[in-house]
Amino acid sequence: MHSPRFFSSVRNLSNISWKPTGKLQQTLASEISRSGTALHSAASSTANLFPAMAGEGRFFVCGGDRRSRIPASIDCVMEATLCTTLGRGDGGEKIRTVEHLLSALEAAGVDNCGIEIVGGDEVPLLDGSAREWVEAIENAGLCVAKDYNGNTMDKLAPFLDEPMHVWRNDSFVAAFPSPKVQITYGIDFPQVPAIGRQWFSCFPMDESAYTKEIASARTFGIYEEVEKLRKAGLIQGGSMENATVCSAKSGWLNPPLRFQDEPCRHKVLDLIGDLSIFARNGSQGLPVAHIIAYKAGHSLHAEFVRRLSGSH
Repeated sequence: MHSPRFFSSVRNLSNISWKPTGKLQQTLASEISRSGTALHSAASSTANLFPAMAGEGRFFVCGGDRRSRIPASIDCVMEATLCTTLGRGDGGEKIRTVEHLLSALEAAGVDNCGIEIVGGDEVPLLDGSAREWVEAIENAGLCVAKDYNGNTMDKLAPFLDEPMHVWRNDSFVAAFPSPKVQITYGIDFPQVPAIGRQWFSCFPMDESAYTKEIASARTFGIYEEVEKLRKAGLIQGGSMENATVCSAKSGWLNPPLRFQDEPCRHKVLDLIGDLSIFARNGSQGLPVAHIIAYKAGHSLHAEFVRRLSGSH
């Protein structure tokens, strides 16, 4: 067994080149509001999304003060179980379960956006996928973002120049230079035959690919682990309406699946949300690379971004 600490093959930021995408930064054309149950607290929470200025990027606000911000940045990622949590690290406010919403915003090209959370410290889970967020963004529409002086800004993307990886035991996230964004993800649940080993690969930034192949994949859970997690204060708001549940003995308890490999596709959805926090100042967060992940989770996704950022 390997040591549980992380390893990487990169050196600071020498492996990333920020290049123009040929597009201008965008924001929402109108506000969005969606309410629902929070996964872990079971609270009824509301996310109010509003347009932001060019260069502001994506950020969360809570407590009603839109001037008090938690940037959707790797610098604000806190350790958490079964979700990605952002906070200021000073014992102050935090926002949990941000990955599905951030995934939709990144894929839809919402480069600058404010997100106000009301009624708790979690983004509502909705149906457990990113589908409702994508539909809400499409209905609201996008427009070119401008700064306080009325100027537009070019959208940049991070291109990977050298291979890199992080790993822990038999889990890893690796990336290789590529002319376009490609994600390949593998999962393995030998104790749950109905899930088993799955692999899925896609080009998520290609036109409509995210909407058709990834956005509607729901979060999933193992039935035999539910009680243990709930005793630990987690997934209090999880249900058959916002997650797919699989039993090691009985298989899927709430079929049908939206895809035969829906669990693996959902991991791609999570990864996109977690990698989006590499974005800075309204840039693209997803590295232009072929990213390959196996049995990874939110903590390893975040460690990969820290390596990209030169934080570790």
